[in-house]
Amino acid sequence: MSESGHEGNGDTPADVHRQDNPSDHDQADQTGPHEATAQSNHPSRTIKDLFNPPRNIAAIRQLLFDVSGRIELHTQEYDLYWPYVDNVWVRQHRAGTDKTGRYRTDYYACRLQRPTYTPKAVDKPRPEGTPTRKKQIREGGKCHMKLKVVRYEGGYQGVTITQLGGTTEHLHDLDTMDRIKRSTVLMEIARSEVMNGYMPASVYTVMSEDEAKLSASGGRYLKREDVRNASQVWRQQHKETLRVHEGYRYDHGNGIVRQNGTVPLAETVANALAVDPTLSYYASLPPNTLTFPVENRMFLESYLPQKSATVAEDGLPHVTLTYATSMDSSLSLAPGIQTVLSGPESKAMTHYLRSRHDAILVGVRTALADDPALNCRLEGAGGYGGLGWEGQPRPVVIDPAGRWLLTPQTRVIRTVSEGKGKAPWIIMAPGFSIDPNRVEMLRYYGGKHLGLSDYDKRWRLRWEAILRALAAEGIKSVMIEGGGMVINELLLPQHSHLVNSVIITVAPTYLGRGGVTISAAPRQDHLGRPQAALRFKEVRWQSFGDDAVMCGKIPATERQPASEPAIITAPSRPVSFFNSSVDAQNTFQRRIPQSGPSQS
Repeated sequence: MSESGHEGNGDTPADVHRQDNPSDHDQADQTGPHEATAQSNHPSRTIKDLFNPPRNIAAIRQLLFDVSGRIELHTQEYDLYWPYVDNVWVRQHRAGTDKTGRYRTDYYACRLQRPTYTPKAVDKPRPEGTPTRKKQIREGGKCHMKLKVVRYEGGYQGVTITQLGGTTEHLHDLDTMDRIKRSTVLMEIARSEVMNGYMPASVYTVMSEDEAKLSASGGRYLKREDVRNASQVWRQQHKETLRVHEGYRYDHGNGIVRQNGTVPLAETVANALAVDPTLSYYASLPPNTLTFPVENRMFLESYLPQKSATVAEDGLPHVTLTYATSMDSSLSLAPGIQTVLSGPESKAMTHYLRSRHDAILVGVRTALADDPALNCRLEGAGGYGGLGWEGQPRPVVIDPAGRWLLTPQTRVIRTVSEGKGKAPWIIMAPGFSIDPNRVEMLRYYGGKHLGLSDYDKRWRLRWEAILRALAAEGIKSVMIEGGGMVINELLLPQHSHLVNSVIITVAPTYLGRGGVTISAAPRQDHLGRPQAALRFKEVRWQSFGDDAVMCGKIPATERQPASEPAIITAPSRPVSFFNSSVDAQNTFQRRIPQSGPSQS
């Protein structure tokens, strides 16, 4: 848009100090988590931020406009993206922080809920030389969408955005708000360029050159008056002569136009980014990021939980049992020894499976032996090019006796600190003492302990109770990866009905005797003759590199729960440990028989 500066009364070098009338888009009304930078201070955003916007900014603006579900963002992401939609949301009040000082809650409402201006019988006198403001009158009550925004600052830093109240959607679209109000980002960019010595008309022309990026950032209806309003206070305080951008000129009657043969500034910025990618908003992906081709995913689809999965009528989440094994059905060379079996292709597949589940579950022996990160490293997941914690499963560790000693150096905790995964939930059994400081440390990083008192006749935590407890916490799908004892237990007749599907990677290697093996318990018919322990149905095989992957489901005849008496020493609902360190100490002082739970 080389002639977009023309609006009938274009700025000229002689009248750049003329006083302007602020419009409804005045920066003074910009509110949000980051109140607008004082106009006397230089804004943090420049014209390069317009031509090099954050990745998928249009989709993210729409996401933050709709807020159709719970949105979790890293604090840095929230600080980056929210100013792009603060023309939609206005903060009503701040509830303050909780007693730990880690949580801060703000409440927002759609800007159309309140009127912009109520005419007064007598206007308040304005300082001499200051023109009367011409405000556009807008009635309130046009939309009742409200938000609750909770910022957490502890072992990790994040922001959770959820809807509040009964209104679930706006009564208007995002385009309507872009027409009514300009965001902080656009106004800061405009003010920054004027403060660099450029005329408002020249700034408007340059900002309008790349219409697609301007529209994606919410500037489809940007006007030259908006640039003037954004920089008015600064121009009143600084009376120096302003100039047009290099390669542009003032054309009387047409405003600011680009000179013939001059490369547009938007293209110049793009070329600079191509030469030096470090100038881009896009952070480089971590070196251990994995990719899994889209064409390989359809093979797995029918064995995975649906993306809109809900907890089944029986109160259980979808359970996928998955592991990598050798030709002789071994998981590792020996107990406690971490053994790599999967090739790079099947490893990427495993991380894709993690991205499709709400939680990933392992036993405490696996946690102790492998020190796993229990996150998803697939490209597009949170921390690996994705937004927030998108695609990151919740780690769950079965640790009835509290054997897993977490520290800030534990790999899963370091992953949380780096913003590449979630903190673990640890399922424990009351009766084992635990240091309250360990409980507090886990809570500091966003994790928690869940206590269960529902045992089988061998005084082991019942799998059905474990899965129901996770479902009660909002987990709709669980990927169970190991270790050997966990997998072998779930293949037992009394537990196999809990498994919806199995995905097994077979590596072309023998580990030899003495390893940790996977084998279902032997079965016999009514005459005592041995028979096959378990045979899957709907089986499919697929090669991934040197490995073979088998997908299957448990037959309906095997999905009937075997009768087994339960021993419930307390209500079977999960207990979140703890509301205080005293609670932690008191709860774990209770004792159960010495043959207590030992799942791992």
